[in-house]
Formats: sequence, C-alpha cells, structure tokens
Amino acid sequence: MVEKCINNKLTSTKGFENLYPFNSNFMNINGHDLHYIDKGEGKPVLMIHGNPTWSFYFRGLIQSLSNDFRTIALDHIGCGFSDKPDAKTYKYTLESRVQDLDTLITRLKINEKINLVLHDWGGMIGLAWAVDHPDKIDKIIITNTSGFFLPKGKRFPFRLWLIKTIKIFAIPAVLGLNVFAKGALFLGSKTKLAPDVKKGLVEPYNSWKNRIATLKFVQDIPLTPNDQSYALVNHVEQNLKRLDQTSLLFLWGAKDFVFDLTFLNEFKSRFPRAVTHVFHDAGHYLFEDKPEESCQLIQAFLNK
Repeated sequence: MVEKCINNKLTSTKGFENLYPFNSNFMNINGHDLHYIDKGEGKPVLMIHGNPTWSFYFRGLIQSLSNDFRTIALDHIGCGFSDKPDAKTYKYTLESRVQDLDTLITRLKINEKINLVLHDWGGMIGLAWAVDHPDKIDKIIITNTSGFFLPKGKRFPFRLWLIKTIKIFAIPAVLGLNVFAKGALFLGSKTKLAPDVKKGLVEPYNSWKNRIATLKFVQDIPLTPNDQSYALVNHVEQNLKRLDQTSLLFLWGAKDFVFDLTFLNEFKSRFPRAVTHVFHDAGHYLFEDKPEESCQLIQAFLNK
C-alpha cells in the first residue's frame, strides 16, 4: 500500500487496494517526487494519463499487459501519488510535463523502442515527446485526446471556458468543491462506476491544495498565441507527420463530452492508414466503459 504525506494530507490506496495492487516507485525531478508504476518485463509500454485521472485509470491494462510487457504508468506532478507543489515551485505547463516525461524515460534507461498509450492531456504530452523522438517510438495507442488545436467547427466547451478564464468561479469550484474531478465521474463514463472505482479516481484530489493540477491543466489549454503552451501545441500539430501512421492505433469512445468524433476525424484525416476502432456506447473514460475489449485490441496491436 502506498502511503505518502502530500501537503500534510495522507494519500493512500486504503479502500481500493484490490483494484490497484502495485508496488510504487518515486523519482525526484527538480525537487519534486514523481510517482510511477513499473511492472513486468519485455518491450516497454508507457501509459500517460490526462486530467483529472492518474495511473489508477490504467490499472486494468497494467494487470493484463504486464504478463508480456514492461508496463510503466506515471502520475504527473500534482496528480495521483506524485507531489503536489504550489504554482510558485512548479510550472504547471505542457512544457514541464514533457520535460518530466523525458527525464523519466532517460533515467529509467529505456533503450528499446517505446510503445505509448495516451489519453486526454496525456495525448498532447506523449505526442510532444514522440514527434521529437520518432526513432524511439514503436507503436502508439491514442484514445480520446488531441494532438492539435481545436478542429474546424469545434467550439471550446463552455464549462472548460469558465474554469480557464473566470478565476472567481474556477478557484472555489475546482479547488474548493472539486467539481472537475467529481464531475468527470458522471460525464466521463457511460457505465455505472462501482463505488470503489469512483473512490480510486478521485482519491488523490482530497483537499484544496491537492487539486491544484486539475485546475492548472485546464488553465493551460492554449486557445490564442498569447497562451503559454500555444507554441508547443503548434509544434506538435505541425510535426505529427513525423510519425509512422502504420504504427498508430486509435481507440475512441464516441460519447466523449469533449474529445468527440470531431477530434478522431481530424486524426484520421492526417493518418488515413492508421487502425481505428470506435466504441459507440463508450465515453471519455474508455478504459472504464470497455476495459476488456480495449485491452484485447491493444494487446493484439502490440503483438503484431
């Protein structure tokens, strides 16, 4: 069981150990402990989560794939069991996330080509690393995310706009009431999540201070050139062509309340030869809605 004091709040797996029975590892990066799971042996499969999830979201994949692969799943700084520093001591930006990822890969001495599993913000983070290291990529599984700016005809969701731009609303709502993480439990999945699964998904965000990343991720979404992460997202969008489209697998929950089929269609226009599977009765939390089906497709793709 993980027990780590974060901002004087004890965060542990108590209450859902049966769902998350993994040995934890911590890597100090620039004074902050980054938590990650490293289980199994074989070709590396690195799983990168988004907001407001953490490595718990990949628990089923870790359990299944670790029989044949080295499965690695990190918690971004501010998420899961990683440290949750304030914004004065850690820059909660896309660039920081990509640098953390690069540090993790380098220090783990992963010399083989890497398989990536990407979701939500993890998509942009992982793709930002991948387009600069295409020679180090084996395969990429992309689920309900983006690697570009808003597709044509797609409007930025009003709920996210409120959080990004209206501080008088965002701070008490996200940091105080935890509406982002709790709201995702209802909007993200199209199945009824079990109580211990709900607990696991939101457990790390158990106090005002511990919810900082859920707010900062939204505030970092670039919409105009004046936004801090705009240049890096533009770099990713312009360099997606560096990736080998035959090494890509798209798995998509069609009922996603943000990353709907508009995003998948944009990806498909760029990678028409990539393998695609759409789950029409699944939402943003695809691995919660379709755990067995998605895992089987990923395993078959990795073994090709």
